[in-house]
Amino acid sequence: MTTTATSPDAAPALTPLKRRMLIGFFFVAVIGIWHVAISAFGVSHLIFPGPERVARAVYDVLVSGEIWSHLWVTLYEILAGFAVGALAGFLLGALIGQSALLEAVLYPYVVAFQTVPKVAIAPLFVLWFGFGTASKVVITATIVFFPVLANTIVGLRSAPRDQIDLMRAFTASGWHVFRMVRLPHALPYVFAGLDIGIVLAVIGAIVGEFVGAQAGLGYLILQRNFSMDAAGMFAILIILSLIGIVLHGIVKAIARRVIFWADAFSDLSRGT
Repeated sequence: MTTTATSPDAAPALTPLKRRMLIGFFFVAVIGIWHVAISAFGVSHLIFPGPERVARAVYDVLVSGEIWSHLWVTLYEILAGFAVGALAGFLLGALIGQSALLEAVLYPYVVAFQTVPKVAIAPLFVLWFGFGTASKVVITATIVFFPVLANTIVGLRSAPRDQIDLMRAFTASGWHVFRMVRLPHALPYVFAGLDIGIVLAVIGAIVGEFVGAQAGLGYLILQRNFSMDAAGMFAILIILSLIGIVLHGIVKAIARRVIFWADAFSDLSRGT
């Protein structure tokens, strides 16, 4: 029978009930402070609407049905861009993570491309791929790509050297070493990159829609901006935040199933 040592300095873990209570308390506190600040300083609702106006705007935009067609467009751009960027990042990361030559040749260019602000090159993608969903998918994929690639490289190189040497001593092929040693150790890092990427995918889709779009939640935000409807903008931003939270939860749930042995994700799962 084995026991797990616990550091005396480690903070006690919160139970799911306490975690939810803290989240709820913090939410109520923020809403209360928001309402009091708006009332105390007499801020115009055209500049910064109060929580009751935002709540009414959320209700109106959901009940009217206007948002649903735009929501599906943005959701498609998010998921398609995430899939393309994550797959490309994982595949290239898998190659670079096992080849010093490829790292020396390709990685500097990847970093150089990553440092270019995506807002600056988004108009080029719209020019090349048009005002439809294709340009938004490409923009989203470029934002998702690097976190997945970088985490994949780090994860593949985290595999214990003695296990790799043992596999090679038993004449294991490079594919077997990758599948049985490198990949299992890399998966927690890969899912960490995917977790970051799915949140960034929401940002990428909206950035693309800001540059040029005929539909989508970013398009609706621009419409509300032109009509000075601050409450409507807040309503759509809240819906986007909820989309990000749900997608983050889905990725985390998949990670718990796939890498159930990883402490980082199992610890996070205890709060959900």
